[in-house]
Amino acid sequence: MNNGSTDAPITYRGVVYPWQCDHMGHMNVMWYTGKFDEATWNLFASIGITPTYIRESNNGVAGVQQNIAYKKELAAGDLIFIRSTILEIRPKVVRFLHEMINDEKKEVAATSELTAVHLSLVTRRTCPFPTETLERAQARLANKSA
Repeated sequence: MNNGSTDAPITYRGVVYPWQCDHMGHMNVMWYTGKFDEATWNLFASIGITPTYIRESNNGVAGVQQNIAYKKELAAGDLIFIRSTILEIRPKVVRFLHEMINDEKKEVAATSELTAVHLSLVTRRTCPFPTETLERAQARLANKSA
């Protein structure tokens, strides 16, 4: 990750399928976004934003910004994994980083930094994260002070 951490949890494992590649022979950008999205939901679940939480609380999370950097090409058959780190947590906002890694070559293929807000699914307005979620996210912050 940007902080040099190799101990960030793995939030996604997968493979690049031939049908995910474009006419130039590498994984198309739409599939990077999809795989990062799957990692996001695993990261959220680890801090308490689970499908059950969303259904029962009528609260959810919406992305408001995403920046992807493509570093190395991925081709059909490449095995990948994504590590995810929380960079910042505020009462209504979370900022996090995904790092997609070619498992065989141990090379970073892409990174995605996202900002998301916690919101009421009823009012469609931001609202504070539950205290337990804030605490779990704080415990997972990158570059925590000792």
